[in-house]
Amino acid sequence: MSTDGAAIEVIGLTKNFGDIRAVDDLGFAVQPGTVTGFLGPNGAGKTTTLRMLLGLVTPDAGSATIGGRHYAQLPDPTRTVGAALEASSFHPGRRARDHLRVLCRGAGLPDGRADEVLAQVGLSDAASRRVGGFSMGMRQRLALASSLIGDPQVLVLDEPANGLDPEGIAWLRGFLRFLADQGRTVLISSHVLSEVAQTVDQVVIIARGQLVRQSRLADLTVGDGVVRVRTPHVGRLRRALADQGYVAEFGDEPDVLVVTGADSATVGRVALREEVELHELTPQHSDLEQVFLELTTQGGMQ
Repeated sequence: MSTDGAAIEVIGLTKNFGDIRAVDDLGFAVQPGTVTGFLGPNGAGKTTTLRMLLGLVTPDAGSATIGGRHYAQLPDPTRTVGAALEASSFHPGRRARDHLRVLCRGAGLPDGRADEVLAQVGLSDAASRRVGGFSMGMRQRLALASSLIGDPQVLVLDEPANGLDPEGIAWLRGFLRFLADQGRTVLISSHVLSEVAQTVDQVVIIARGQLVRQSRLADLTVGDGVVRVRTPHVGRLRRALADQGYVAEFGDEPDVLVVTGADSATVGRVALREEVELHELTPQHSDLEQVFLELTTQGGMQ
């Protein structure tokens, strides 16, 4: 399998549909060796962006490239980028293996490649079944197999976990990590934030066609100077923190303070100086859903 990654780069990308600006001067980059979540509410411009990246929609301005080239300029696109934008574009009367063999012939690949990717996605036992009888989860796996047919450096997947059962989601998570660890570039669009939080390294969040945030997931969800403290001396510690300019509010229990504007080490030093006994000192983390809602509401846009 290929291990030479290719970066995705989006610069100033803009697309209008009549009076509606679907994508507005959008820019971000996705590096090899990472799984990146492409997030945004419905109508944010995610699908339009992916379609421009794959040469299916022409931008009004800006560019979207893979390995420094527009999709139409790739000398061998099947071996460079694999994409699955929906899991319903299959002929219902065609068998899974035959669907993939058609793709193989179009890409100049041997028919045996079809069985290889079916095995990769766990569909070997369904190779001779007609796609019309597939569950949504099986269709998702077949769409992923289709995207892998050319052993590409880049994977672009739209809602790949949709329809998968918990076992399938766990499998997908490990498989995407396996691909990224080989040095491939993996970009997934998703609304399932709880799953994204367990899968991706990076997030690109857009709203109303504009970039809201690009960040490592760990940096995005870490608490911003918020520490939970448990102590039998809440009043004394609260006064000492206030003297240092930190805000400490009473928490959900009588012996708990929530300190804003300080990290754990700072709170610990103040407590030590004041000889305040501590029973808990925990930096608070935001979950991805909370951060996503804060960033994509009108108040969260810059």
